[in-house]
Amino acid sequence: MVSRYKEYFKNEVVPKLIKDTGYKNIHQIPKLSKIIINMGLGEATSNSKIIEQSLSELTKISGQKPVVAKAKKSIAAFKLKENQEIGCFVTLRNERMYDFFDKLINIALPRVRDFKGLSKKSFDGYGNYTFGVKEQVIFPEISYELIEKIKGMNITIVTTAKNNDDGYKLLKGFNFPFRN
Repeated sequence: MVSRYKEYFKNEVVPKLIKDTGYKNIHQIPKLSKIIINMGLGEATSNSKIIEQSLSELTKISGQKPVVAKAKKSIAAFKLKENQEIGCFVTLRNERMYDFFDKLINIALPRVRDFKGLSKKSFDGYGNYTFGVKEQVIFPEISYELIEKIKGMNITIVTTAKNNDDGYKLLKGFNFPFRN
């Protein structure tokens, strides 16, 4: 089954980008490459149960099993030991990426309290966009009653765009909720 947003990209976004950017070849058009969801869990140094809960929640949100991030070196000031579990992340590609992107734009972000849109300034210079979410409960898979601690996450949308302007036009083509 082909994702709804993958079809939307082919039928709506590509023709719009060809008109707006002036690209002659369809392969020059920027597209979504991958989406990375990262949960940094500094509290995991004192409570190892947080990692297990976060892995479970991130699996429900993304539909894919996350990878546990470990500390590369010991830092005494942070009570951090080498190879200690300090977070988890998942990289989504293809159908799962488009399904998550659809859910993010149409379901999760509108559920954020006092949401006015995302900043246009969070591009990295190469057309990739990163933003943070303060609560995991904006996703419909997470039940508010079952969570013990509210955790945030960083979401990075990696595109094949060469610059921020092309990345912005691509995300705007998907009706990404940018602030005016």
